[in-house]
Amino acid sequence: MGEFLNVPEIFGSDVFNESVMQERLPQRIFLAWKDCKINGSQLPLDTANEIAEAMKVWAIEKGATHYTHWFQPMTGITAEKHDSFISPTGDGRVIMEFSGKELVRGEPDASSFPSGGLRATFEARGYTAWDPTSCAFVKDGSLYIPTCFFSYNGESLDKKTPLLRSMEEVSREAVRILRLFGDEETRRVIPCVGAEQEYFLLPKDLYAQREDLRLTGRTLFGAQPPKGQELDDHYFGTIRTRVSSFMKDLDEQLWRLGILSKTKHNEGAPCQHELAPIYTDANTACDDNQLIMEIMKKCAAKHNLVCLLHEKPFAGVNGSGKHNNWSLSTDTGKNLFSPGKTPRQNARFLVFLAAFIQGVDEYQDFLRCTVASAGNDHRLGGGEAPPAIVSIFLGDELSAVVDSIIQGTNYKDPEKSLLRIGVDVLPAIPKDTTDRNRTSPLAFTGNKFELRMLGSSQSIAGPNIALNTIMAEQLSRFADSLEKAEDFEGTLQTIVSRAFTEHRRIIFEGNGYSDAWKEEAARRGLSNLPSTAEALPTYVSPKNIDLVVRHGIFTENEFRARFAIHLESYNKMVNIEARTMVDMAVHQILPAAIRYSKVLCETVKLKQDVGVSCKGETALIRQLSAHTEKLWDAVEVLKKALAVLPKEVQAAAAGYRNRVIPAMQTVRAEADALEELTDKSCWPYPTYSDLLFY
Repeated sequence: MGEFLNVPEIFGSDVFNESVMQERLPQRIFLAWKDCKINGSQLPLDTANEIAEAMKVWAIEKGATHYTHWFQPMTGITAEKHDSFISPTGDGRVIMEFSGKELVRGEPDASSFPSGGLRATFEARGYTAWDPTSCAFVKDGSLYIPTCFFSYNGESLDKKTPLLRSMEEVSREAVRILRLFGDEETRRVIPCVGAEQEYFLLPKDLYAQREDLRLTGRTLFGAQPPKGQELDDHYFGTIRTRVSSFMKDLDEQLWRLGILSKTKHNEGAPCQHELAPIYTDANTACDDNQLIMEIMKKCAAKHNLVCLLHEKPFAGVNGSGKHNNWSLSTDTGKNLFSPGKTPRQNARFLVFLAAFIQGVDEYQDFLRCTVASAGNDHRLGGGEAPPAIVSIFLGDELSAVVDSIIQGTNYKDPEKSLLRIGVDVLPAIPKDTTDRNRTSPLAFTGNKFELRMLGSSQSIAGPNIALNTIMAEQLSRFADSLEKAEDFEGTLQTIVSRAFTEHRRIIFEGNGYSDAWKEEAARRGLSNLPSTAEALPTYVSPKNIDLVVRHGIFTENEFRARFAIHLESYNKMVNIEARTMVDMAVHQILPAAIRYSKVLCETVKLKQDVGVSCKGETALIRQLSAHTEKLWDAVEVLKKALAVLPKEVQAAAAGYRNRVIPAMQTVRAEADALEELTDKSCWPYPTYSDLLFY
């Protein structure tokens, strides 16, 4: 039998969490930290010094020799610079030191991180500031301190800072609404998130033979194998022993870091899998998801596997997304998206529902832009992912409630009816009143909304910043009206009814994949932005800039910087893919096809010399020659498309979308046709059959 794993004992054992702090810190220091965490109060230096000393002692006991300020620059991944605890004593020896100043603030070089024009390259100074709301942890011999990252002039250079701002803002506006409903207990409202993570696993040796996988994270070439996922035999199927060992190892590492890894299973495509955590506050969920992605890659390497987080590593099978389950909960434990059992609770639920529907409709382009990337363009609208058209799925019963409010008619079930919000009794709306709609970008799933548009490699910070901010905007408008209302229930009825009526267009219960929905969405006036190049210009529309600046989430410069970074990232990624494609076509695929053609020609000559028919070989040579020429021509077209791109970033993005990507598709079509004709022993890299069914 294997070694017994005591999960409750190891869970969070490498985290300097609240229970550890309460045990190791004097009560006054612990309470000062709690006040800082809950109310955002300033942490005095002497308090920080005591926390730093306790943190250092604990970390050293865990085997740490270094500490690092762990932050999330605008690369989409995390960054870290490690400093040791050692300090010289003057007699050739060292002691282990760590001060409150070192805990609270660091100064990594910021010159090589994306800034979107917030600073020049020579302006290298950047600062990190401890986020006391996120727990420090020990990993790989270092103490990791979650931090914010900002420039010399104070501009945010990271994803954590605006996320924290948005959480504060939606909390403030939600509490205003709760006070109007007589809730005097709630001090904070917490955006809660559970981010399901999909990924692929491949053998390391096969991965190493594919230049496209190594450089871009996806296969740029690959003819379809005889078998794909059409039998649905992988989904929820028995987990291979090799993969199961990886998952067991992964779970243990995540549990030690206090990450609530809950569910694991095979996904729809061969070699595809999913991990789902229990949801927690949005800041912790974002930190945890970054760790999950990092540890997945490291853990896979230990098992001679490679973890692919690209949104579409293989054509013809499902891509990978990240389902972002979002809700609002009070610090007293109430989920504000749980329909209640009393008129007052029902009315409160409908206010928050109305705010969400109105916000998503008004800022659908903003939300769409937060999931825009070169990788996600290949996935959105595919057979396994929602379309790029933003819509909300409520389910049959909740949609009927909304329609009854819009029409001013009774909502009837066998026992109850609805006449007016907050006066008559709305039927209790149970969870799971309808089947899930897997084609919906935003689906209500009982007590939360599931945003299914995120790409698997993306940080969850951006979409949650958007959700928090648009929700704060609508709640603020509602609170402004309700606070000065003489007739509270009448005003409430008007607000909710108007929101549902004016924004009913964003609610859609049907098949999001159908052409009919695209036509219907256009008639409704919904935006359809199928690619990153088309979506991103709407990111910096005056409406969106006004929203984030007014709520203090970004300055205009910070917001425009993110637009520039997203656009540059798109251009660079497509450029790398196109250049990799040219390299593979010229140096691998064409030589392989030519070598095989030579073998066939020699065979034909030998057979002709002895008077044997060679009809099949001759036909094959002709096909190989035809596709070889077409591939060469397609590569030349692609090279020219790359050479004439404009220098201006937005115009270049349009060029990549309209000229480079179509040229890449032509190159792939010809190369894949050659793969189907060429002897496998001559083909230069593992095929889809090799990769997906190892």
